[in-house]
Amino acid sequence: MPAWLAPLRSRKMLICIFTGFSSGLPLYLLLNLLPAWLRSEGVDLKTIGFFALIQFPYTWKFLWAPLLDRFNVPGFGRRRGWMLLTQVGLLLTIGLLGGLDPAHNIWPVLWLAALLALLSATQDVAVDAFRREILSDEELGLGNAVHVNAYRIAGLVPGSLSLILADRLPWDQVFWFTGAFMLPGMVMAWLVREPAIRGVPKTLRQAVTEPFSEFIGRQGWRGAALVLAFIFLYKLGDSLSTALATPFYLDMGFSKTDIGLIAKHAGLWPAVFGALLGGLWMVKLGINRALWLFGAVQLVTIFGFVWLASLGHFIDIGASERISLAIVIAGEALGVGLGTAAFVAFIAKSTHPAYTATQMALFTSLSAVPRTFINASAGWLVETLGWVNFYWLCVALAVPGMLLLFKVAPWQAPSTTAATSGD
Repeated sequence: MPAWLAPLRSRKMLICIFTGFSSGLPLYLLLNLLPAWLRSEGVDLKTIGFFALIQFPYTWKFLWAPLLDRFNVPGFGRRRGWMLLTQVGLLLTIGLLGGLDPAHNIWPVLWLAALLALLSATQDVAVDAFRREILSDEELGLGNAVHVNAYRIAGLVPGSLSLILADRLPWDQVFWFTGAFMLPGMVMAWLVREPAIRGVPKTLRQAVTEPFSEFIGRQGWRGAALVLAFIFLYKLGDSLSTALATPFYLDMGFSKTDIGLIAKHAGLWPAVFGALLGGLWMVKLGINRALWLFGAVQLVTIFGFVWLASLGHFIDIGASERISLAIVIAGEALGVGLGTAAFVAFIAKSTHPAYTATQMALFTSLSAVPRTFINASAGWLVETLGWVNFYWLCVALAVPGMLLLFKVAPWQAPSTTAATSGD
């Protein structure tokens, strides 16, 4: 292995693969497989768009994150126990979801999907805290890039393999098959060691109040507000642009198999390459400069969707149409892979080791707000504006987060982040 790839060989990076895969699978099921299932069963776009609201636990998980900082699961500890508990629940919930009938009664689907989101968000609290606690500051960029890569690779299951199987198998079998991919994360949670961290909250009150007071005390009110605004805005345009990606491809005339074989692979591997390359570059660049460079690529590549939407619905799908789709999605995915690697590293280093679960949950919850609430309006925006103007709006919404980099991650301080450079 070349010397520049040597950091990837550590046991910690292997663990980050499992944490990323376990985190990504449930979310991509909600983002890709669930909308495709609902659309194929005849559910209208507005209803599918509003289904984004079931992802509210990703936004509000900081409210119960102190419980994961304070309490252990007997026999397993704080991080391992909560990971294993939620993963078992996810496997069962995913399997049961496919046995419902959304065409005739949407409410059971809504409630079970909301439970899936709750379990997934709680798993993310435990997984994010565990990953932050086993990685040193120097390993954060690469470790989080590996996590993000595995997160995206997990999207191959509900976003590609499951869609292909859906053309050949009943939906209930497809969902049980998809849920079985939670098993590797369960094995990892069973085998790894619980990280030893000093300063664990001794009371629930400490677990609730001290993470917030520590963050504000370290940053100051103005600095804290700027960091939180940046976390909210940096991925806003990118998140909205992919909110209805699968229905968009279907409306363009592509089949589910086209989406599974072309769109998902073209989107995955450039994102994997981008995140891995971004993690290795961050060792040299620093997180701040990576946020600038990778964020610019992330913004520019949204223009590809503007162009693709401007072509209109394809009557006949041939090689040129499939190549166009692959190129556009690959470019956008490369930008997302780079931007996400830097963004997740920035969030991780902005936390204090004693309050990892709650602070990580707060920051990642805030970053999920666009995906949950703003993305819920995506269906309405598309039907009001059309696909072309919708993607122009996504481009515009990507700009404010980049402008905040002047304050929260100045180019002149490449080795610092909000956790260390705040006034």
